[in-house]
Amino acid sequence: MNLRRSQTLAKFMVGASVVAMGATGHVAYAQDDTDTEQSSNATDSDNEIVVTGIRASLQQAMNIKRDAQGVVDAISAEDIGKFPDTNLAESLQRITGVSIDRQNGEGSKVTVRGFGPDFNLVLLNGRQMPASGLGSCCEAPASRSFDFANLASEGIAGVEVYKSGRVSLPTGGIGSTINIKLPMPLDRPGLQGSFSAKAVYDTGLFSGTDITPEVSGIISKTFADDTLGVLVAGSYQKRKASLAQFNAGWREGYLGSDSSSWGSLPADANDWRGFRVENHPGPNDTYQTTQNAGYDFTDIDRERFNGQAVLQWRPSDDLAVAIDYEFSQNTLKARTSSIGVWFNHASTSSSWTDGPAAGPNFYAEDFGPGKDLAVTGAIAANRNINNSIGGNIQWDGFSGLHLEIDGHHSTAESKPTTPYGSNIAVGSAIFGVMNQRVDYTTAMPVISVNMYPGSEIDASNIRPAGNAFRNAYMKDTIDEVAFKGRFDIDESFIQSLDFGVVETRNKVRSAYGFIQTDSWGGTLGAADTPDDLYTMVNLPHDLAGMAGSQSSSIIPSYFRVNTVDLINLLENEVNICSAPWTGSAIPGTCLAEFQADRRIKEETTSFYVQSTHKFYWGMAPINFRFGVRFEDTRVVSSALVPIPTGTSWVGDNEIAILYGGGSDFQTLKGSYENFLPAADFDIEPVDNLIFRASYSQTITRPDYNSLQGGTTLAAPIRVGGSTGASGNPGLLPYKSNNIDLSAEWYYGPSSYVSVGFFNKNVKNFIANNTVKTTAFDLTNPAIGPRVAEAQAALGAGATTTDIRNWIKANYSQFVDAASGGILGQPDDPFVDFNITSPINSDQKARLWGWEFAVQHSFWETGFGAILNYTIVNSDTAYDNTIPAFTTPGQFAVNGVSDSANAVLFYDKDGLQARVAYNWRDKFLSGYGTDPFYIEAYGQVDVSASYEFGNGFSVFAEGINVTNEDRRGHMRNKQTVFFAAPGYARYAAGVRYTF
Repeated sequence: MNLRRSQTLAKFMVGASVVAMGATGHVAYAQDDTDTEQSSNATDSDNEIVVTGIRASLQQAMNIKRDAQGVVDAISAEDIGKFPDTNLAESLQRITGVSIDRQNGEGSKVTVRGFGPDFNLVLLNGRQMPASGLGSCCEAPASRSFDFANLASEGIAGVEVYKSGRVSLPTGGIGSTINIKLPMPLDRPGLQGSFSAKAVYDTGLFSGTDITPEVSGIISKTFADDTLGVLVAGSYQKRKASLAQFNAGWREGYLGSDSSSWGSLPADANDWRGFRVENHPGPNDTYQTTQNAGYDFTDIDRERFNGQAVLQWRPSDDLAVAIDYEFSQNTLKARTSSIGVWFNHASTSSSWTDGPAAGPNFYAEDFGPGKDLAVTGAIAANRNINNSIGGNIQWDGFSGLHLEIDGHHSTAESKPTTPYGSNIAVGSAIFGVMNQRVDYTTAMPVISVNMYPGSEIDASNIRPAGNAFRNAYMKDTIDEVAFKGRFDIDESFIQSLDFGVVETRNKVRSAYGFIQTDSWGGTLGAADTPDDLYTMVNLPHDLAGMAGSQSSSIIPSYFRVNTVDLINLLENEVNICSAPWTGSAIPGTCLAEFQADRRIKEETTSFYVQSTHKFYWGMAPINFRFGVRFEDTRVVSSALVPIPTGTSWVGDNEIAILYGGGSDFQTLKGSYENFLPAADFDIEPVDNLIFRASYSQTITRPDYNSLQGGTTLAAPIRVGGSTGASGNPGLLPYKSNNIDLSAEWYYGPSSYVSVGFFNKNVKNFIANNTVKTTAFDLTNPAIGPRVAEAQAALGAGATTTDIRNWIKANYSQFVDAASGGILGQPDDPFVDFNITSPINSDQKARLWGWEFAVQHSFWETGFGAILNYTIVNSDTAYDNTIPAFTTPGQFAVNGVSDSANAVLFYDKDGLQARVAYNWRDKFLSGYGTDPFYIEAYGQVDVSASYEFGNGFSVFAEGINVTNEDRRGHMRNKQTVFFAAPGYARYAAGVRYTF
């Protein structure tokens, strides 16, 4: 199903269901007073109606929303050990205004009301949780965002999403504060438990039909007249999956009038250098040319353990003590085999759409003998480990005094699990491309190549080339102690007075290092490289699913690379680990020593006080709460970064950075204070109709990368320049003034309709200020005087390879003995780096929108529906027509998009079934010199279960059953930077509950 059909389906489902609501709503309202609406699988004991299953979960979540002060949405477990979805993030996306990011086909991180993962704070039982992840392959990890893929849903009791600010909660979430609630034994007296086992099959597997297991269990028991309780839960999940994806890198956005920059189009449609251009972008149009393009084929093995233990003791009605421990370990190994092309922008032909932001219909280039077809093997093997141990004491004292002490020590750690690093790539190539072309007119862009005779796409023609071994590490530790209190006041106007003080110490270490051998021109000969390292695979077969993937002109094959054996061969023959061209490895391994090591300490002391009031306007009850939170935060940032000593031109478009000058350790400090007020008001003018209004100020702290000290440079340098980054620990947090308004009508025990409006005015935005400058006096040998001398000697037809060989022959004293590259000299021009550094800009942003939600049960039929739609607007937007490197740079808020959910469920006589559709519109996912957009996406999930009545039930689930595909583009829809066919995942299992 394509995206247009997905959007049409979303609109149809929403429209049809709204019509159904209009036809039946008055009947449901008539039943409200008699309370006859109930689940048909409810039990009746002593005239007490007990609702279970989907209806019970929805009713509990609705009651949380209804009884809350402020704007809160929730999800509740259907039963002990049974959360509505197989993945916690997949459940969260059902909440109005919540969208998710997917990795490896699973939900991982959330966006709320247009604010991305770093803008949403995640709590566990009200405690701030650390977060770690290795993220990008080429820099130290830096994100604060929590990855929900680390948590199994079976051990979760519920999730609360606080959309309006609350002074009693930790700060950090402008989008929302998400509180994950774990089950507690004293909440369910007696012996309670649930065990389940299921088998999972991913239809996207390239080969085989591997079925993987998932098992979970939770058991709780109370003792001593239900004053002592113990709960233990655990789960194990193993998953196998395969992902195919097109990827492309793009040159920066040029103006149509620019014909002098490397990678730009010539001014004339037919240029003497061999350029041929159809429908050349106009002089004021922007465009981007392809730098590289390829297909990645990844096999994934994931193994996840979750465990928790809780001990509760309530020796008296006035005292309660709890100790809890939570653990999760998520191990992911991804093995990728790629085939692709790089462009030299010498003799190109291309065709373009109309502007003002033009995109390529195709981009192609002709070559003389020796051009490479890249064949790459890559491995990413990492483990995320989370530990949290906490304690809580609550005491109900005299005169309405309630005191609570809560503390926890929590860690999140991410590290590689192989002796090679966290993300490695070992290149090989067939040197014989005659011409290459990428066609962007189909959903899946089509890469075509023609090879010179004798250089066909065959394992016998492959020889190893360059490689990079990247090693990343991150650990986040939070120690937090909170003292909270509440006075319940026996007055008609003042209900209670809450107060608290919280001390939070957040310590983060992130490190990164790499070793690299820039032998992209090849090392061993094809005859010296065993053919069995490369297994030929039918490319269209594994890429199937999107228009274009079966094109007759597409690259017919790729090679499944035995990367580990290839590494061993290259280490034995050319010492790629023990003597790399760049960096150094821990002896006896290919594990790079850290070149960047960053330490951040963030200490926050918080105080809050709030009062809660209740009074009446006529017969209408009014609730009002006002509070203020004061925070003092101090930041100490230390960074250890390497000092470059020079450059080496090692490939036609590859300039290595040489190190050996040691490292420089710098420590910088910053601090800030914030007063954060919050006020909530609600009134119920008639029964079951509630109007709410909230005002709050909230903050989100800068990401760790922005706070780090020192300057790091991206490698390798390209002929046209490179990039780098530096941090700023003196940054202030983002700060938002928030207004929330809503109207909610609860017309049945599990039915309601609500409309909400939100407005957020955000300042202290952190802008990535990019400046073109030099760094460490590094020079560019690819554009120096020796290049000009070689061009004059060789004539206009000389290739880059010819020029490099001429310089090596005539200036052998400038050739690096280790790499064979041409060393940069003092008379070469300096390298131009685009150094990005964060600042608190004067830019402000307003985000506002509407949330519409309906939850409805259709009489006694067992059928029900959930519908919601969120509209998000921003007064910022990225202008695709402004070229790159324009000063001042552009500013836009990422993640802003509309979203919708439609769920139809059935729950009666032990049978439960659900069909859920989730849709998110196109959004800006990020930008540097150029924007990145994720295109609109919709997904259908289904599930069904049947309970036999003795605690046993069987269930089946399907994720993305319509095989929806995903794509992302840049300035134009045809500047595609990724395209991935989607595949369904199915599971079936049994559950026993007692």
